[in-house]
Amino acid sequence: MSFIDKIKERAKKEIKTIVLPEAEDIRILEAASQVLKEQYAKIILIGNQENIGQKVRENNLDISGATIIDSYNSAKCEDYANLLYELRKHKGMTIEQARELVKDPVYYGMMMVKDGQADGLVSGAIHSTSDTLRPALQILKTAPDTKLVSAFFIMVVPNCEYGENGTFIFADSGLNENPDAEALSEIAISSSKSFEQFLGTKPKVAMLSYSTYGSAKSELTQKVIDATKLVKEKEKNLLVDGELQLDAAIVPEIAQLKAPNSPLKGEANVLIFPNLEVGNIGYKLVQRLAKAEAYGPLCQGISKPVNDLSRGCSSQDVAGVIAITAVQAQKKGGVS
Repeated sequence: MSFIDKIKERAKKEIKTIVLPEAEDIRILEAASQVLKEQYAKIILIGNQENIGQKVRENNLDISGATIIDSYNSAKCEDYANLLYELRKHKGMTIEQARELVKDPVYYGMMMVKDGQADGLVSGAIHSTSDTLRPALQILKTAPDTKLVSAFFIMVVPNCEYGENGTFIFADSGLNENPDAEALSEIAISSSKSFEQFLGTKPKVAMLSYSTYGSAKSELTQKVIDATKLVKEKEKNLLVDGELQLDAAIVPEIAQLKAPNSPLKGEANVLIFPNLEVGNIGYKLVQRLAKAEAYGPLCQGISKPVNDLSRGCSSQDVAGVIAITAVQAQKKGGVS
């Protein structure tokens, strides 16, 4: 059974409700149809009912089990506007601004999650990461035990002997542009917990650099060294090492040559990149050249499950992220 099939089976054990605020995109509708057919989540679609209906008919889709809401004409708009105003008035938001914002499908969807009408939200097929995460942070806030919101990808590489049977977490590959050592340490800790949640096995965290154990020295390598030290201080039982080049992190034979004393022994399954530029390029290289499944950017550190999509995503990608979001929601509780 593949990684995503296992996630779907877990999602079926406690059905959660996921809201999709980009319901007029055909990929979202195809994904919704698949999810409803496989019955691993309840679906709320936000969009114009007539436009959605036309696309459903044109593409012979069945979304009869979904709830469709038009955020421009919903009876809940005034309630949500008042709630948003109360949440943001200390930042200068007026009630008039709140009334306009809740008409936006992403904001409306976030309010549904805040109000307990949905357990999680998936967006990003037609919205930028900032357009998805800004309302999430404004409305849902960060989780109580988290210092930093970050993003990761679950990468499933076919016919791969490395990582966890070819499965890795790459972080941060979607959000934090140039984290300092403190932020990088928080990304590593959050990512280790995400790995354990989704894979159910021991995370082995590599703090990546272009240097292994001082083979090069610069401000860039020092940041990774400092971040590794911070992780070890904060999480004494976490298996983590750095700074390491990628091959020394995931290839046992290379690890024996370059880092023979590394506790990872070339078996890392959580890869922490020094900045967003490297992380984003890295995941896209693996996705395209190794034909890997890339699920994300998935968010860690928000109080309720909200996940971003790559704008180049397929309907299969969306369906997979919905399953992942549903499993995240099981941990946090919520509506059924």
